[in-house]
Amino acid sequence: MTAEVPFRVKLSYVIILSIKMSENAGNILLVDDEPGLREAVQAYLEDSGFTVKTASNAQEGWDLLQKETPDVLISDIMMPQVDGYAFLAQVRDDIRFKGLPVLFLTARGMTGDRIQGYNAGVDAYMSKPFDPEELVAVVSNLMQRRAAQAPDTGDIPDIATMARQIEEIKAMLTQKGGIAKTPADINIDLTPREQSVLDLVSEGLMNKEIASRLDTSVRNVEKYVSRLFSKTGTNSRTELVRFALEHGLVD
Repeated sequence: MTAEVPFRVKLSYVIILSIKMSENAGNILLVDDEPGLREAVQAYLEDSGFTVKTASNAQEGWDLLQKETPDVLISDIMMPQVDGYAFLAQVRDDIRFKGLPVLFLTARGMTGDRIQGYNAGVDAYMSKPFDPEELVAVVSNLMQRRAAQAPDTGDIPDIATMARQIEEIKAMLTQKGGIAKTPADINIDLTPREQSVLDLVSEGLMNKEIASRLDTSVRNVEKYVSRLFSKTGTNSRTELVRFALEHGLVD
């Protein structure tokens, strides 16, 4: 498949984003079989502060997903062998990626195509050619919505629920010798900071306490906890700690 590169990367662009150009800007996996478009999109997103990994087809994309869960997956639709719809179905069938934000880049702008994608679980569409600044805005919005929707990452939104989860975590820790460890059949790649946050969550600490221990902000802790939920396919701190104990991610 060939496609005209829809934009030129200009160093003079000044983009005001709601996220900082740092490692906290977010990780993106870009899957597209057209080299020119793939390289241009990667360059622009990286200039905007994102970390971008690329794949030229769905199989390469799937292999990269096994190594690290991105904050957003961007995929072309029209690809050889496995198209974007089939790739999305494979992604959504895996519990680890059910909540992963997915953006389709497509030259197919027909309503029926969009409906097919939304029914398959895509979060957003962008039709080629597109404005690069709009792409950054859409990706940033997907990340912000993901962080806002992640359960139990706020600073004590429900005291009763948090108290119950702390007690459940402490109970699991006191009897963790009786929890059978299951050899992990998936490769969960945690960064050193994610591991530190997981260790402290497993001690029953809340975000404010974790932030104090790690000398960072509560907002950063929320992002790390959200990423841990995404990487492990869990939806609460209790589930996260049980998963970590069963798979030997914490001592």
